Amino acid sequence: MSKILVVEDEPQIARFVELELKHEEYEAVTCGDGRQALEMIQKDTEEFDLVVLDIMLPGLNGLEVLRRLRKDGINIPVIMLTARDSVMDKVSGLDMGANDYLTKPFAIEELLARIRALLRAPKAENTNESDIIRYEDIVMDTAKHFVTVNDVPVDLTLKEFGLLQSLLENQSIVLTREQLLERVWGYDYFGETNVVDVYIRYVRSKLEEVSNRKYIQTVRGVGYKIGK
Repeated sequence: MSKILVVEDEPQIARFVELELKHEEYEAVTCGDGRQALEMIQKDTEEFDLVVLDIMLPGLNGLEVLRRLRKDGINIPVIMLTARDSVMDKVSGLDMGANDYLTKPFAIEELLARIRALLRAPKAENTNESDIIRYEDIVMDTAKHFVTVNDVPVDLTLKEFGLLQSLLENQSIVLTREQLLERVWGYDYFGETNVVDVYIRYVRSKLEEVSNRKYIQTVRGVGYKIGK
């Protein structure tokens, strides 16, 4: 039985989520204070399988709780909850290592679905955070050669993985076709530069199959980038 910590300072919401989790046969524990929640997780990092973490909390806010967990190398899956439909809240949470987020008010069915998805995902206890690259809902583990989008694995070839890694490591920077050729194919490659365009299409197609979002931008006459 998976054990889930619900960190929420609104008693009615906390109780509602707790009851729904128990109905789905999870073991649920609630906490209304950020500092207390951090101490509970740090005391025994194996006790909880997942955390549902509100952003607006007394003691420590949810973002600070998450920041300290990831700084300590605690990779327990975290779903952030925010009452504000703020892009910055979501970006900050994802950048700090949140696995997912929901904006209040949310449908309990959606929360349960996201919990199921995260609990099915490969465990990250032994993952070195320095091997992880994130952009929005893309997560790349360079050591394990593993990519997920919205927690769904994406199967990439060696060249496709290298191309996506180069873009993720240089977010918001336009990389020319020549730069990408050097990084992915090597200095001794003497073929046409349009091979980059072909592989960009492959990577785009695989990412968009999962999310229907366009991550890789074309900068006409220059090259490609990920990020604004």
